[in-house]
Amino acid sequence: MNLPNKLTILRIILTPVFLLLLILEFPHHTLIALLVFILASVTDMIDGNYARNHNMVTNFGKFLDPLADKMLTTAAFLGFMQLKIGYGIIWITFIILFREFLVSSIRLVAVSSSGKVIAANTYGKIKTVTQMVGVIFGLTVSYLTFLDQTYFNCVLKNLNIILVLNITVSVILWASAVLTVISGIIYLL
Repeated sequence: MNLPNKLTILRIILTPVFLLLLILEFPHHTLIALLVFILASVTDMIDGNYARNHNMVTNFGKFLDPLADKMLTTAAFLGFMQLKIGYGIIWITFIILFREFLVSSIRLVAVSSSGKVIAANTYGKIKTVTQMVGVIFGLTVSYLTFLDQTYFNCVLKNLNIILVLNITVSVILWASAVLTVISGIIYLL
C-alpha cells in the first residue's frame, strides 16, 4: 500500500475520532475537534497531490479517496445538526447526503458493469473544498461562541459579531450545498 492510500485510510480513521470529539462535551472539545478536522482535511490535499506527482494513482485511491472525504464531511454535518451550527443545517445535510449517495451509487454501477473506476472531477473537488472550508469556519465560530464567559466574547456579542459570523457560516454551508447539487448534475451528465 502506497503513502497516498495510507493517508486516505488515516482520514477514515480520524473521522469517528473527530465526530466523537465534536459531540462529547468537555472543555475546548470544539477546538480539539477543529484541529483533528484540519489534520484530516490536510491529508486529503497531500494524498492526491503526492499520488499525482509521484505517479502513484491507483484505482483503490480513486475510489476510496472521495469516499473518505464524504465520510469526513458527513460526520461534520451530522455533528453540526446535533450542535445546531448553521441555519437550515438539516436541509444542507440532506442535500449533500442525497447527492453523495446518488453519485456513489453511480460509481459503484460503473465499476461493477465496466470495471472502470470514475475518479472525482474538478467540480467534485471544489465542492469538497467548499464543504471543508465551511466546516472549519463553522467549528471556529462554534468555539468562539463557546467562549461566552470571556471578555472577548462579551465584546463580540455586544457588537453582534457572533450573529454575523453565524450568518456567514450558514452562507458558506448553503453555498457548499449549491455546489454539491451542481457537481452532482455535472457528474450525472
